[in-house]
Amino acid sequence: MGAPAKKSDPKKGAKDKDAPIEKVIITNRRATFDYAIEQRFEGGLVLVGSEVKSMRAGLVEMVDAYATVERGELWLKQLYVAPFVQATAFPHEPRRSRKVLVHAAEIAKIDRSIMREGYTLVPLRLYFRRGVVKVELGLAKGKKVHDKRADIKAKDADREARVAMGRARKERG
Repeated sequence: MGAPAKKSDPKKGAKDKDAPIEKVIITNRRATFDYAIEQRFEGGLVLVGSEVKSMRAGLVEMVDAYATVERGELWLKQLYVAPFVQATAFPHEPRRSRKVLVHAAEIAKIDRSIMREGYTLVPLRLYFRRGVVKVELGLAKGKKVHDKRADIKAKDADREARVAMGRARKERG
């Protein structure tokens, strides 16, 4: 007789193929309204355990957060990560500066853009990728008031067009 049939049960600890690779923690929707995003960068965040647990619970705010280059390192500042309730022994400081892990060449490019061209580095979203917290940073220039008004008008026009198309489809069908 032949060899025994292998079981089709997945191994213990094996990842589910249908599981999402990225899980978004928070998106900074205000950044796209206040800034014109020119380029995007991805980096890992250096965190302590209680910060990761707070992020998994969604206890994060990006309202005033920004990133800077100091001594050749990239730092995310003013990101609020709420204290984790069960972490009583070694709680973290909610608004501490957190190091962003990015390639040195990208840091140099970002630093040049910030210094010479007047760009700002803003966090666009925080997410988990394969269990690791990542941050998407945008190299951006601030929008003027009339730019913001133009964006609002364009969004309103798009919404009205979608509504009109929906009505036309309803009437036909």
